[in-house]
Amino acid sequence: MNVGDAFKKIIIVRETASPWYTEEGVLIMSIYDFLLDRNSLEYQKSRARRGIPTGRTDCVKQNGRRNPMSRYDIAIIGTGPAGLEAALTAKARNKNILLIGSADLSAKVTKAHTIQNYLGLSNVSGREMQEAFLKQIESAGIKITDEQAKNIYAMGDYFVIQTGEIDSMVEAETLILATGLSQTKGLPGEDQFLGKGVSYCATCDAALFRGKKTAVIGYAPREENEADFLSELASEVLYFPQYAGEVRTAPTVKVIREKPVGILGDLSARTLETDGGEYEVDGIFILRDNIAPDKLVPGLELDAGHVKVTPQMETNIPGCFAAGDITGPPYQYIKAAGQGNVAALAAVNYLAAKRKE
Repeated sequence: MNVGDAFKKIIIVRETASPWYTEEGVLIMSIYDFLLDRNSLEYQKSRARRGIPTGRTDCVKQNGRRNPMSRYDIAIIGTGPAGLEAALTAKARNKNILLIGSADLSAKVTKAHTIQNYLGLSNVSGREMQEAFLKQIESAGIKITDEQAKNIYAMGDYFVIQTGEIDSMVEAETLILATGLSQTKGLPGEDQFLGKGVSYCATCDAALFRGKKTAVIGYAPREENEADFLSELASEVLYFPQYAGEVRTAPTVKVIREKPVGILGDLSARTLETDGGEYEVDGIFILRDNIAPDKLVPGLELDAGHVKVTPQMETNIPGCFAAGDITGPPYQYIKAAGQGNVAALAAVNYLAAKRKE
């Protein structure tokens, strides 16, 4: 296939419901993405269209075909105090919400020894605060989607959130980021090769590495499933667990107990450096609990590593708000909850103004 034919195919894939997930489709869309600026709206649309055909809303498969579902008013990412308060406030304002995050809530909360300055909860442990939070959202009829947001694409007047599976993509008119702080620093070379051999989602991008050698860096036991899935497509999978305990991966996955220290390459990532050696690979999957906000939402503006917001919790992307530790210090539960309230009210006002246009 020459370049001209490839671009003709790109137009067909982009403007129709043609599947991108055939081997030819993957190649075509990979070429297209490679030519685009990763922070551009067109790049985001290109990636999102792989799970949602143009002009359609969130879909699930029934009898082998995709069927449209409703679009949420507000998607909230994170189940710490900021995300939960945002969900309670949005629900109270009668909005159709989606709350994505751990069903066990924020690890920072649950592991806290004693909290003494949270209004209404005097001198409680983290576990007691967790129980109080869960009881309140349950009484409000709020359900937690116990998944991790892998990619979020700003589509102009709505957002597409991908949670891992190719078909697990949902739409929302507004977005509230309340993911907290990532406790893990990025690797040298990670930013440089993101989208060029480095990925944060094995399920999303595994098809690009069919028959190739890959490395998976897992920061939690659940990532073993991602390594197993990848092993069904890749010629070889090296798994680098960054946690203690037994690793239970498929026999085809090679487990290496070494700490990654950097990523090297030329036009794309080629080598994973560890404290024990170097590994030549075609792709590197970095699977953390938290993805840096500007990687999760391409184009998001940061300030000293935190999401830059206005007093109304607005980010530089219209319809996208942020709350909690992700916006910077002080790192206090009560402050996070307050910002969650402000972000939800701002999202409600944004929707009201938008619908008057």
